[in-house]
Amino acid sequence: MKQIGLKIKREWKFLSIFVICSLPSLFSMAQSNTPVLRIGIMADMQYADKADHGSRFYHNSLMKVDTAVDFFNRNKVDFSLILGDLVDEGPKDLPVLLEHISPLKKSTYCLLGNHDYVNVSKPDLLHTTFGMPAKYYAFTKGKWRFVFLNTNALSEYATTPNSADQHEWKTLVDSLQTSGRKNTQPWNGGVDRKQLEWLQNELAQARKNKAHVIVLTHHPLLPENGYETLNNREVLDILYQFSEVKLVLSGHHHKGNYVMANNIPFVTMEGMIETATSNAYGLLELYPKEIKIKGQGRLSSRVFKLSSK
Repeated sequence: MKQIGLKIKREWKFLSIFVICSLPSLFSMAQSNTPVLRIGIMADMQYADKADHGSRFYHNSLMKVDTAVDFFNRNKVDFSLILGDLVDEGPKDLPVLLEHISPLKKSTYCLLGNHDYVNVSKPDLLHTTFGMPAKYYAFTKGKWRFVFLNTNALSEYATTPNSADQHEWKTLVDSLQTSGRKNTQPWNGGVDRKQLEWLQNELAQARKNKAHVIVLTHHPLLPENGYETLNNREVLDILYQFSEVKLVLSGHHHKGNYVMANNIPFVTMEGMIETATSNAYGLLELYPKEIKIKGQGRLSSRVFKLSSK
C-alpha cells in the first residue's frame, strides 16, 4: 500500500512538472492564435439613388452595408477600413450612406475613389466631406503603420483646370500613351510628386520605429491590367525599398485580384456594388507571424506569412 502511495505521489509530481513546463508554450500558442488587430474591410459600395445598371445594384448597397456593419460589430473589430468609391455620383448621396455606416461601434477610416469626385467643384476639399484628416494620411496602431495613399491626385476628375496637378497629370498621361500603357482611362488616377516624397519619408520612419506597414490605395498598384494607378511603377520603386511593407490593399477593380511581388502581397478587394444580393466584405486580422483576410460573400479569403526580412 505504501509503495502504491509513493508511485502515485511520483506520478503527480511528474505531471505537475510537465504542466508547469508546458505553460509557456501553451501561453505562446494562445497568443499566436489571437489577432493583434481585427479590422473590418469593404470597398466600392457606390451607393446612389438611381436605377440599377447591368451588374450594379445601387440601392442594394445600403442593405449590404447594414450586413457588413452588423458583422463588424459582432466580431468586435478594432476599427474599419473603406477603400474608396463609397458613392457612385459624388457626395450628394453620401448622407444617406453615412446613416448606414454610423452604427459601427469603432472608428472608420476611408480613402477616396474616382466615383466620390463626381460633380465636385472643389476637389482639394473633398476629403473633409468624407471625414478624412487629409487627402492622404497615416496612423499607427501598436506595431502596425497604416498608410493611405491618394491615387486620385493626378487625374482630370480630381484636379482643377490649369492647375499644377492637372499639368502634371497631362504630362504623365502623354508619357504613358507614348509607351503603350493601357491604364490611361478616365477613371484611373496617379500619385503626385509631393505625395511620393511623403511616402518615402513615411516608410523610412517606419523602418526606424521597426513598424510593419500596410499601404491602402483605391486604384491597385498591381497587376497591370488597365485598372492600375497611372504611375504605379514609381510607387512600386519606393515600396520595394522597404521590407517593412507587409501588404498593399486596394479596391477599384470590382472583380478583385491578387499578386505577390517582391515578397509583398498586393490584394484587390472585390467590390460590394456588384450583383443584386451577393455581398463582399470581411475581416483583416493581423497576427505576430501572419496576416489573414477572412472574406464574406464574394470577398476572397487569404493568408500571408510575415517575412522576417
